[in-house]
Amino acid sequence: MNGPAAPPDVIEIRGIRGFGRHGVFDHERADGQEFVVDVRLELDTRPAAASDDLNDTVNYGAVAEQVHRAIETDPVDLIETLAQRIADLCLADKRVTAAAVTVHKPSAPITVPFDDVSLTVQRRAGESS
Repeated sequence: MNGPAAPPDVIEIRGIRGFGRHGVFDHERADGQEFVVDVRLELDTRPAAASDDLNDTVNYGAVAEQVHRAIETDPVDLIETLAQRIADLCLADKRVTAAAVTVHKPSAPITVPFDDVSLTVQRRAGESS
């Protein structure tokens, strides 16, 4: 009899900052603003722990660079679209079984005082986007 499945290992990268021109308003596209992204990747890190080889795990530096590039290029109207784009790139590595992506838009065009607007998407490998 098998016991309960072990929880997945997790790599988190928090606070990836980039300047993007995402938004539905003309001034958001023209002026741009800072976006902040957190990613949470689920994977099995035992092969990397056994080999002590970066090739056996997800290179979180490379993931951070890809996320930064996604923030700063190809403007979209919605943070939902940006979050999905980033989740897809995280899941492109077949070792990643699930990804959670939070996109923060701290300068969103809201007319009342606020601290942050964020959206979190959670995706599993093999799900269609």
